[in-house]
Amino acid sequence: MALKVFDLQCDHDHIFEGWFGSHEDYDAQQARGLVTCPVCGSATITKRLSAPRLNVAHLRAPAAQPLVPAGASDAEKMAALQAAVMRQVRALVRSTENVGPRFAEEARRIHEGDANDRPIRGTATVEEREALAEDGIDVMAVPDFLDDERLQ
Repeated sequence: MALKVFDLQCDHDHIFEGWFGSHEDYDAQQARGLVTCPVCGSATITKRLSAPRLNVAHLRAPAAQPLVPAGASDAEKMAALQAAVMRQVRALVRSTENVGPRFAEEARRIHEGDANDRPIRGTATVEEREALAEDGIDVMAVPDFLDDERLQ
């Protein structure tokens, strides 16, 4: 499925990407208040001017690209930095094993040495996360939009 990737900005100047099936999908979701800023939750979103993204990486060897283009404005620098951070966080999330609803159980097994020590992710209730924290097991809630498996 081909997706439309739009550069979006909230009324607090947070810049982020939105992935939609079509322009019409974006317009429909925006009209229903479903498009919100992943940083602050604002629903006042505008579409920024952006260049089309073409998947032509297979046509040329990868070249080192500067994080921020020369002569970039402050807003462009911030957008480039936010994009770089999102790429790194998503790469980190991809490097974990998804244990699904068994997260609390598996985190406890790893902590107690009953399972191999490895990075995991999954789902846990607030109560399960609190119980893990009380037992000295560090966990962190990760927003759904960082999980590539949910971008189907």
